Amino acid sequence: MARSSTSAAPVLVPEHPEPLRPLPVPPAIPTAAEPDPVRLGWLLFAVALLPRLFIFPLAQNLYGDAVVRTELAQRLLSEPRVLTSFADGAYQFGPLQLYLTALPLALGIEPVDAGRWVSLLFGALTVLPLFALTRRLFGWRAGVVAVLGLSVWGMHLQMSTTAGSEALSLFLVTWALALFGKGWDEGRLAPLAAAAGALNLACATRYDTWLLLPLLSVLLVFQRGDRIAAFTRALFFGFLCLPFPLLWMQGNELAHGNPLYPVRFIEEFHRGWVSEGVGRYGELPYRLHNLFFWPGAALFTLTPLVGFFGMVGMWRTWRDEPHDRWLVLVALVPTAYYAFRGAVLLDFVPLARFAVSQLVLLLPFVAEGATALLSGRATWVRRGTVGLAGVLAVGMPLAIGLFTWRNDTGVSNSLKPVSPVATNPVPVMKVADYLHEQVRPGSGVVALDEDPVYMDVQIGFFSGLGEDRLLRHRWGTDFDKRLAVQVPDYVVLMKGGKLAARPDMVVRADGLTWRGVEYEPVAGMKPTHQLFRRR
Repeated sequence: MARSSTSAAPVLVPEHPEPLRPLPVPPAIPTAAEPDPVRLGWLLFAVALLPRLFIFPLAQNLYGDAVVRTELAQRLLSEPRVLTSFADGAYQFGPLQLYLTALPLALGIEPVDAGRWVSLLFGALTVLPLFALTRRLFGWRAGVVAVLGLSVWGMHLQMSTTAGSEALSLFLVTWALALFGKGWDEGRLAPLAAAAGALNLACATRYDTWLLLPLLSVLLVFQRGDRIAAFTRALFFGFLCLPFPLLWMQGNELAHGNPLYPVRFIEEFHRGWVSEGVGRYGELPYRLHNLFFWPGAALFTLTPLVGFFGMVGMWRTWRDEPHDRWLVLVALVPTAYYAFRGAVLLDFVPLARFAVSQLVLLLPFVAEGATALLSGRATWVRRGTVGLAGVLAVGMPLAIGLFTWRNDTGVSNSLKPVSPVATNPVPVMKVADYLHEQVRPGSGVVALDEDPVYMDVQIGFFSGLGEDRLLRHRWGTDFDKRLAVQVPDYVVLMKGGKLAARPDMVVRADGLTWRGVEYEPVAGMKPTHQLFRRR
């Protein structure tokens, strides 16, 4: 009986085996290489500049104390000095923007445009740090999305074409955060030092940016990793943030006995506005308004889908990317602080212009939020949603701008603060244009009524008349002193003003008599803003 063999069949092994070859894989989906970031950044700058250049000749200084800031810059130019406090002529405003506005004035640019050119430059330049910040967190495509959102943001278009301080402040804040993000990621002191320098400039522009100093310093303390290194970076950064705030506080302490005197001055305005708001809407509705103001402003001014994508992107970043939570906190902590003051303490009135430093920080998260919501959806859903977001982002500001353009109705006046183009009330400009075209070339003196909503300031500014030819009732005792030696050639009266209530003035349908001098009405003016000429 034959035995069955249990030995394995011999295996032939080559003397010099060939290396194993990887299995073939399907070709990867081609992806576009990242463009040169410098070239792309300046291309995006041009994209942001174009709509602002289009709006620039249509816009007028109105919100953000644009006129007052320009007039203070004119005073600074006529009497050059170092501003060290409220008392030196900066009043409740940061000094940096006044200095910058004085530069184009010194070059001969008309006051109506000088501050607006400053805002236009820094408003368009904001795309560069915003792109750098977003690219670092989410990539260059997300950076492009963020910049496109800023380019058509209606409120930022207005701020970039008027002489308020918001465009400059927003540039400085985004620049500081872009540098801070670099220092945060790399753990190096040099970018943090540069960020602290940018924050000093931001603090010299607007007081709401002062909140970022302690916030960013505390975030550095709790950064993950080496605790001693984190504390060292926080101490270093916080120390470098102090020069301007300390100098400014010292100046106000010496001048007024209160280092935070300008802030207290601003808070007085807010207390008055709170009283008006509670009286108009009731306490509970007004508290609810203040509580939900910031998310409402985001969804309306950034447009609904862009704002919603940004919120979702923030939430997803908080959940999935602990290293990048710092930017979420930079947006949410000030928002919570102001909401608490407005809704609980009831000592602060939220305005859309005050919220821009937080609203702009939604833009870096827009692409991330859109990806989270639309990934896995049908192609037509993705394309349709993104297309609708783009249409709303462009169409809503355009519609608001067209609706509010030289429209003084109630709804229009409510939308004007967030419109891409700011225009003064038509009756105001009728008086101002007449004074500019008919009175300015001569030597006539104008007596200017005091308007409850400060339209007298607008008329005086756009008239182009020097202070030696304007008798402003708003200046109190100075008005009566000058009136004793100057006889006005023209008189401007306003609804709700104070001149008509003077015992030495008699207003009639066919004119007025003031201090024995007869004046006749100038044709074409509105009843709310009347102009009279000496007979």
